[in-house]
Amino acid sequence: MDALMLTCGTGGGHNSACAAVAEAMAARGHGVRTLNPYTLKNDQVAEVIDKAYILLAQKAPSAFGAVYKLGNAYRELPFPSPVYQINRQMEPVLERYIEEHHFDAIVTTHLFPAEILTNMKRREKNVPRTYFIATDYTCIPFTEETDLDRYIIPARELTEEFAARGIDRERIRPLGIPVRPPFYRKECRDVIRARLGLPRDKKVILVAGGSIGAGHIQQAVRILLDRYGDSAEIVVVCGSNRKLEEQVRKSFDGQCTVLGFTDQMADYLKACDLYLSKPGGLSSTEAAVAGTALIHITPIPGCETSNMHFFAENGMSLAVTSLEHELTDACDRLLDRTAREKMIEAQRRVLPADAAAAICGLLEEEYEPSI
Repeated sequence: MDALMLTCGTGGGHNSACAAVAEAMAARGHGVRTLNPYTLKNDQVAEVIDKAYILLAQKAPSAFGAVYKLGNAYRELPFPSPVYQINRQMEPVLERYIEEHHFDAIVTTHLFPAEILTNMKRREKNVPRTYFIATDYTCIPFTEETDLDRYIIPARELTEEFAARGIDRERIRPLGIPVRPPFYRKECRDVIRARLGLPRDKKVILVAGGSIGAGHIQQAVRILLDRYGDSAEIVVVCGSNRKLEEQVRKSFDGQCTVLGFTDQMADYLKACDLYLSKPGGLSSTEAAVAGTALIHITPIPGCETSNMHFFAENGMSLAVTSLEHELTDACDRLLDRTAREKMIEAQRRVLPADAAAAICGLLEEEYEPSI
C-alpha cells in the first residue's frame, strides 16, 4: 500500500502524530510520503501559516481563545466557514500532486488538509480513501464540514460529541491518538534515570510547555523550587522556545535542569514522578501512554481547555487553574504513590496505547488498490 500523510506545523502535535503513523506504516512494509500541502504553493506560505499560529499561541493566548470561540459560534451558521473557503485555493495544487503520484490512502492529522480533500471530493475529483486523525479530545470547529471516509478519534467516550456535530457514526473509529513506540515501551526507571543523569533517590518533577514552550513556565518553576527545591529534582523542557530557555536559565541558574528541544522526551516522561504541562492533545497522550502522573496547567484557551476537562473528568490528570493557589496541593496529592498509581490505571483504562498500529490495521483492512 502507498499512503500519503498530510500535516501542518501549527504546533508540534499534528506533526508528531503524523510521524508516528508514518513510522508504523513503513515498519509494516508500506510506502509512505509525508507532506505539508502548503509547501506545494511555496515554502513561504507554509512557514507563514505555521508561524502565525505559534506566535498567537505563545504571545496572545487570550486572542487565540477568542478566535476559537468565534469559530465555535460560526459553526452554527448554515454556510461554509472561512477556513473552508480559504482552503479551496489549495485544491488545484494538491490535485495535481495526487495525480502525479500513486496513493492508495490519504491520512491527515490536521483540519486544513481535510478541508482541501473535502473540496476535491465534492468536485468529484479522483481521491483515494481518506482518513482524518483528531489530535485533540474534542470535535474542533469545522471538523463537521469535512467529508472524509473515516474519522479516527482519541477515545470511545468522545463518540457522542463527534456524532452530535454531524459526523456519521459509521465513519467514526475510536482508535486513539498515535504516538511513537518509545513512549509506551516499558523500561526500568532506574536504567532511564542513569542514562539521563538523574538521581535515583529523589523525586523528579518534569515541567514543559509543549513543543512551542507555551504557558506560565517560569511561575510554575518558581513555585516548585520554593516548595520542593531541596527534596526533588526539577527538570524544565522549553521546547523550541529559545527565549523561554534563556529566561529560565537566567532566573534559576543552577537550581534546576533546563533543556530546550529534546528528542528524549519519552525517557524524561518515564523517569519522572510527576509531569506538569499545558494540556496539548499529543503531549497529554504521550504522558498517559508512558504511565506518568499528570498535572495540567495554563491551557491555551480553546481545544486545550477541552483536553484538560476530558483528562480530569476521567481521572487521568489533575487540572490546576491557579498556580499560586492550587499547584502545590496538586503536587502533594500526586507525590503520594497510591494516588499516582490510581491515575495511571485510569490512563490505561481510557486510552489505547498503540494507536498507530491500530490505525495501520484499519488502513490494511480497508485497503483498495487505486488505479
